[in-house]
Amino acid sequence: MPRNLALDAPIGRAWAALPAPWRRALSFLALAWAANLVLFASDWQAMFLQWWDSSTYNHVLLIPFILGWLISLRWREVVKVAPQGWWPGLVLFGGAGFLWLLGSFAGVALATQLGTVLMAQASVLTLLGPRACAALLFPLAYMIFLVPAGDELIPTLQTITAAITMVLLDISQVPAHIEGVFITTPGGYFEVAEACSGVKFLIAMIAYGALVANVCFRAWPRRIAFMALSVVLPILANGMRAWGTIFIAQSQGIEFAVGFDHIFYGWIFFALVMGLVMAVAWRFFDRAIEDRMVDADALVTNPLLARLAAFGMGQGRALGAMGAFAALFLGWGAGANQLEAQVPARIAFPAVQGWQQVDYTPRAAWKPRHTGASHVLLGRFRDAAGHTVDISYALYSAQSEGREAGGFGEGVLTPDTGWSWERSPAPLAGGKADRIQTAGPVFRLAETFYRSGDLLTGSNSRLKLQNILVRLLLREQTTAALILSAEDSVPGQPSAEQSLRAFLAAAGPVDAWMDRASAGR
Repeated sequence: MPRNLALDAPIGRAWAALPAPWRRALSFLALAWAANLVLFASDWQAMFLQWWDSSTYNHVLLIPFILGWLISLRWREVVKVAPQGWWPGLVLFGGAGFLWLLGSFAGVALATQLGTVLMAQASVLTLLGPRACAALLFPLAYMIFLVPAGDELIPTLQTITAAITMVLLDISQVPAHIEGVFITTPGGYFEVAEACSGVKFLIAMIAYGALVANVCFRAWPRRIAFMALSVVLPILANGMRAWGTIFIAQSQGIEFAVGFDHIFYGWIFFALVMGLVMAVAWRFFDRAIEDRMVDADALVTNPLLARLAAFGMGQGRALGAMGAFAALFLGWGAGANQLEAQVPARIAFPAVQGWQQVDYTPRAAWKPRHTGASHVLLGRFRDAAGHTVDISYALYSAQSEGREAGGFGEGVLTPDTGWSWERSPAPLAGGKADRIQTAGPVFRLAETFYRSGDLLTGSNSRLKLQNILVRLLLREQTTAALILSAEDSVPGQPSAEQSLRAFLAAAGPVDAWMDRASAGR
């Protein structure tokens, strides 16, 4: 008799050994996940490139293997539970798809990627049912770490690191002055840069802490305490790292301190911190190696899960419904992406009484970024009193991926230009104020405004909400970005704040001035 070599293979034998309901359910789930990978391939590709290219997220490359291991620990119990189609899972799937759509409209990659992963999770719940998903609860939840998130914490972590460093410098009696994230000591001028924020180690420790908390602990108070330790200790350690670099520079020089930082603090120090976390927690581990991760009998007899399981549906129909949801959101997004508002063939700065445009000659090169704008203007204006203001204005025919007025790296602070954020002072006219600086040091005070329809705001969040509404309703609408800025602390010249206040008083209402610029008048 001919032999089926596929079934003779280990995987084939394992597949043949599965109960028929599980083979059917897993076949449907494989189709759902394959469709997710194909339909949302751009989001998966963007995530993979971040895992591969960004040192902040290199650890995510291990998570698919960790997920496989976590499932293997539970699989003997999981297959004792009968899978079922479950229609409430479609509600979660639809919510995840809608989140993807909103993220697409707002140009927020984090939201589209989160929505894509949530759809993959929701498809498991829809096709396997509440009991099976309760058995797989932690691996399903751990999938969230596939989303490369955490860069948003960098400014906050820079500030915290700088504050910890100043406390330690004071304790070690090193004279220091802080201005935002810049620290001046007798040994030199230091910046707590993005790379020094500690975000890489913190994100990796959170993922590692969640894994250890589930695998090594049973009691929730111990799990919570371990997660708190996994968050707090890396932040404190990074503050010590920054202090150590500055402290060493006082006696050995900046060049030696930076090299020592990269070699010792970059690898050895944080390995020691991770070892310290485990050493502190080891004696409190309360899960024995032979303990089952889940109890299938308890799940089958659980009254709450029994009530939830009553909302069943056919798995084939559930798969079809998920496909319909995906098609709806993809079609809606594609339709909105085709919309473009009409913009003038050319635009120019509106006249401001008492101000004249002069040559743009900054002390340090600075040019805001407005990727994808239909028109961009950059100029310098001066009045008779010597007030000098630089104006950057951009007009967009639409907002979409790759051309968001408030996207990452857009506007005042362009990455890799030598400029760094110092602090956010109080705005002068309702915009978003930032004080930045570069080598010299050269300081610049800037205030950003966004205009979309009747909205005038300095809030990137409010702008994104406006753009979401416009695209949900399939409207065509322009968006404009205005950045008023001035160099600060220039000897013999008015302060940046004085110059900006003088310009705002002469120009009149910001929204009306921006509307005139958008109309080309």
